[in-house]
Amino acid sequence: MDDEKRRLGYVLFLIAGSGLIAIARAMSLTFVAIKLQQSFGLNPAAVGAILGIGPLLGAITAPFAGSFSDKVGRKSVLAITLLSMAIALVGMGIAQSVMAFCLAQVVSAVAIAVYEPISRALMSDVCPERLRLKYFSWRYTASNVGWAIGPLIGAAAGAASGKLFIISGFVYAAIALAVHFRPAPIAQITDSGMPREAVSLLKSIKAAALDPRLAFFIGGGTLLIALYGQWSATIGTYLAGNVKDGVQIYAYLSSINGAVVLLGNPFARRFIERAGALPALVVGCLFFLVSEISFLHATAFIGFAISMVIFTLGEILVVPSEYLLIDRISTAHNRGSYFGAHSFSTIGNSLGPMLGGLMLFAYGGVGMFSLFVAFAAASATFFIIGTHMPPPPLRKDDRSMQPGDRPHDALSVDFGVQTAYRGTAV
Repeated sequence: MDDEKRRLGYVLFLIAGSGLIAIARAMSLTFVAIKLQQSFGLNPAAVGAILGIGPLLGAITAPFAGSFSDKVGRKSVLAITLLSMAIALVGMGIAQSVMAFCLAQVVSAVAIAVYEPISRALMSDVCPERLRLKYFSWRYTASNVGWAIGPLIGAAAGAASGKLFIISGFVYAAIALAVHFRPAPIAQITDSGMPREAVSLLKSIKAAALDPRLAFFIGGGTLLIALYGQWSATIGTYLAGNVKDGVQIYAYLSSINGAVVLLGNPFARRFIERAGALPALVVGCLFFLVSEISFLHATAFIGFAISMVIFTLGEILVVPSEYLLIDRISTAHNRGSYFGAHSFSTIGNSLGPMLGGLMLFAYGGVGMFSLFVAFAAASATFFIIGTHMPPPPLRKDDRSMQPGDRPHDALSVDFGVQTAYRGTAV
């Protein structure tokens, strides 16, 4: 019991850190485009190209960083990543040339891409399995609270102010020090009762690369992120160019999105507990599909507001469900590799605005929203297929994997989540 209290205390520490990091990111990086335009005079095309480089490099780097954390320990990699982010943000705050600012911005984007899977994997390492859904949901809520508060702070302080980046850098540095000096109570016994063993970096990468379930999850996750990850860039563009008072409607939709996330998240968690991760994710994809059709046919604020509520319900279902599915097919030895490999799906943050913008330009709202309807349907299909695929065979020479570390049949992935969290006190 004392060990569990220590572990849950550390989980709460990670959740609080996620909230503070979200505030720091939102009050500074939200305004990078404005900074590039106002301080350096770049045109929108140049801004878009610069902002797309970092996420692409991050998507490539994160899988290797995740595997590296399996080898050397997640806490060390996380602290170094946060410190790198701190240095990059301070660099963005003091940069006097566009080259220096852009270099620092790329470093920050790569650090963010590495931070997310490593922090989630560390949280899974520490948190007891039966409570992971609950605390992952809390983490998601804390991040969204940060994203609601951060832009208000940034706007009040001056959207293009270098001081915002410097202050955010110091926040990251403080969290990095806290992560470094606070011991992480990671259990040395796996769920099967067997002791943990060290695993080589090569084996960790191979475990992720050879798992067909993960490949389908990455494909489905890429489509999901393309759909919802940068919704402001697609829906906002559509509203501004095609709807009367579209900019004002977009501002209200942003508030509705945040409110539904905060109010609906506890109910979404209970639904996932009872239905299971895969059914909840499929329902979330169905909400996305309906919302995109609703957006297409909306003509006034009330129609767009209803569409955004449905869209956000899909978001709060698919995000924790997707994390749970990845957690269930990974082990204590390769969790960093799996979460790191899955983070490659963040390339959807580039694909969504790019493909959505092209379809909007060529075919109008019908083309763009139809594309996202197809994404929602295809993503659900990928996750269903991936969940029901068998795990890769366990090679005789692989001593890093202990029996029982992960489910060994397709049904246990889905129903294992359902039974593991049924009746959890929340």
